[in-house]
Amino acid sequence: MGTAKSSAEATPPTLRRALSLVDLVLYGVIVIQPTAPMPLFGVLSDRGRGHVVTTILIAMFAMLFTAISYGRMARVYPSAGSAFTYVGQELSPALGYVTGWSMVMDYMLNPIICIIWISQQAHVFAPAIPYAAWVVFIAALFTSVNILGIRTSARINAGLALGMSIVIAIFFVTAAHFIFKHPHDGFAFFSLPFYDPKTFRAGSVLSGTSIAVLTYIGFDGISTLSEEAENPRRNILIATVLTCVAIGFLSAAEVYAAQLVWPASQRFPDETTAFVYVAGRTWAPFLGIRGFTLILANFGAGMGAQIGAARLLFCMGRSNAIPKRFFGAIEPKRKTPRNSVLFVGVIALAGAFALDYDLGAEMLNFGALIAFMGVNLASLVRFYVREKVKKTANLVPPLLGFFVCLLLWLNLSRAAQFAGAIWMAIGIAFGAWRTRGFRGALINFEISAEDEF
Repeated sequence: MGTAKSSAEATPPTLRRALSLVDLVLYGVIVIQPTAPMPLFGVLSDRGRGHVVTTILIAMFAMLFTAISYGRMARVYPSAGSAFTYVGQELSPALGYVTGWSMVMDYMLNPIICIIWISQQAHVFAPAIPYAAWVVFIAALFTSVNILGIRTSARINAGLALGMSIVIAIFFVTAAHFIFKHPHDGFAFFSLPFYDPKTFRAGSVLSGTSIAVLTYIGFDGISTLSEEAENPRRNILIATVLTCVAIGFLSAAEVYAAQLVWPASQRFPDETTAFVYVAGRTWAPFLGIRGFTLILANFGAGMGAQIGAARLLFCMGRSNAIPKRFFGAIEPKRKTPRNSVLFVGVIALAGAFALDYDLGAEMLNFGALIAFMGVNLASLVRFYVREKVKKTANLVPPLLGFFVCLLLWLNLSRAAQFAGAIWMAIGIAFGAWRTRGFRGALINFEISAEDEF
């Protein structure tokens, strides 16, 4: 009896494998948002001097390197910790802890800014209901859905994807009707969003690309579901790459249609809401539909980000990086990290009242880019440095992925870097306290027998 009990305690708790390849891709698309390039459209058009499609496609090519690194590492470590596990196992536990701490900031901020945005828009649609009531309702809805289990979340993601797909299809139809209803200059008109010889400047396109990369932030969340994925060694890599490609081509198609409706030669009244003017030009009633669609997109993104945050905290707790008894616990019936889900829900609720949306959005990329750089280095060490046969295919993608992310990280705003530095200092201080100046064991990476297949 005692032996059985001690054996059960020694076995790390695991999550339920219920997500197919399609579920993983849908999750990735929802978290990134099918409407991701719409808020950026005006800024991209201005920075890239009208070459919005080109910047989106170049950014897709750049982020695919990091996506490949994530997918490769998931084959080796099919657990819920994602970058935290990869860096900790391949580079050092201390660096893994730092990476995990940076990811916690990223994953916590995503549901917070989604709650803020949805609550603000919902208050506009129903001003009789106070903003604070909407915040509480949306935060509670995120948390309750995620507590129900990963299968429920997967079904909701499928429904959200369908709803957004319908609205995006409406935009394409109304845009095509507008474009072909109005005169244009033949083939040259249709090629301008890709290349306009009058305005093309390599520096401007690269500047726009550095912003267009934000379209893809969030794909790494797929790897946090490795422990709940069917055949993770195969499906995580495929899903991560497919998600980047799907979002890339969908985003390119959206901004291509928008650029034809509103050519770069015409100034926007306000570049931050440029896509609103595009939608209104194609079909006036589409303005309200688009607002509802963006609420759906942010709901899916926030709910998905909370899933990723809870899985990350669970893995860090199970590895003893943070209090194991609370964060490493699994709800036995639904096999969900309920404590971590509730913790993220409480933090998201508090953050929605305390944070400003703009600063939260800027800070989000601070942690994400640190994680991206760490995973690229881990992939480089695992598949190139430690291999006897040095293959260029194992050298170039992680190196390019690392330097692209480093360049973007260095160009973050000072406010975001300052706030991020404070967060990292708190995490490092906590790690030093737990290990008496990093002299003790910081992390215990144990993968259960269920994962070894």
